[in-house]
Order: sequence, then C-alpha cells, then structure tokens
Amino acid sequence: MSSEEKSPGFEPAIVPTLRPGKAGGVRAKNRQERTEALCRAGLRLFRERGLAQATVDEITREAGVSKGSFYRYFTDKAALVAAIFAPLEQQMDEAMERCRQAIHAADDDEALRAAYGVLAQTLAVMIFGSAEVVELYLQESRGADDPARAAIHRLSDKLTEAAVGLTTAAHDRGLVRDVSPVVTAVAVVGAVEAMLSRHFRGQVLGDPVEVTAELIQLVLEGIRAE
Repeated sequence: MSSEEKSPGFEPAIVPTLRPGKAGGVRAKNRQERTEALCRAGLRLFRERGLAQATVDEITREAGVSKGSFYRYFTDKAALVAAIFAPLEQQMDEAMERCRQAIHAADDDEALRAAYGVLAQTLAVMIFGSAEVVELYLQESRGADDPARAAIHRLSDKLTEAAVGLTTAAHDRGLVRDVSPVVTAVAVVGAVEAMLSRHFRGQVLGDPVEVTAELIQLVLEGIRAE
C-alpha cells in the first residue's frame, strides 16, 4: 500500500491547529493532507516494524514529506501515535458511556443483557472499521512502558476502567452478585483481546458479534444476582 492510499476505516482525528490558514483554504487543506499522510505512514510502519523500531525518518520518507514538516505537525513519535488512536479512543469512550447509562436505567436481567448486547454490536462495528489500528493496539498494548506507547497504554487502562464501571453499575442496580468488578473486567477484556488476536491471525472463531455476545452471556450467567 502506497503512502497515498488510506487504510480501510482509518481517519486521523488530530490535525494541528497552529497556523491553520483560512478554514477550507489551500493551506489548511495541505496541512490536513500531510497530517493524514503521516498518520497512514506511521500506522503502516508501526504495524510492520513495531513502535520501537520505526523511526521518524522512515515515516517521513513513507509519507513523502520532509522531516521538518513532521515536527510542525507532531512534537514527537508519541504524538503521532496518539493521533492515530484518538478516533478509536473517542468512539470507545462514547460506546462505554452509553452502555453505562443503559445499565443505570436497567431494572431486570433482560435489560442488562440488552445493554451489553448493544455494546457488543457497537464495538464490533468500531473494531472492524478500524482493523489496522486495533491490530496495532493488540501488537503493542503489552509492551514495556515507553513514551511512544503512552496512548496505547492509556487506552488499555481506560478499557479496563470502563469495564469495571459497567460491572459496578450493574451491581448497584442489584443485577449481579457481589463479585470483584476488577476481576470480572480484566477477565472479559483479556478474553475479547485474545479472541481478536486469533481472528486477525486468521483463526476463524465465528461471527465476531455473535462470539462477543456469547462471551458476555457466559459472564453474566456466572455473576448474575440470585
């Protein structure tokens, strides 16, 4: 894939606002295009070579822009990674918040299952619409602490925290037993990530939405209130 081709479902959310030029003007459009080119190049090289190995020089060559241009748009490699993950993080935050609100309004087991079912469908669409970004997340999320991985580790932590919040909300509504929300969250997030890793390696587990729904049902059966 050339640096001019967009990865399916990928669209960077962060475009620097310093010296943007007139809205909709040529200068602003050029900045948008160069930023997107750098994000696409970074995503491709990070997936191929890893965050630690891919360099700014390689990214700028891949994107067809000067190294000086890179530092006009991003302070460092970590900022580029953050830009790549920003859309996914925002979508995840919104999906988790909608599910949390639905659980707060749930008054029985059926409503709880429905809330999680909608979440599973939403996340599946989001994940497979940004498959390459998700693959990079799975590739790097368990890597050692490094400034370049800061955005990925933040997303990982937020996923677990959001999952803890969902279990806590369900417990507060009396819909699940008094179990550790952290244990439940880590187990579910870990299981979903393991299934996604297998899927991206070509190991067919079934329809992603149905498999995720089955996992949620399995967990809810184990922790539902008596």
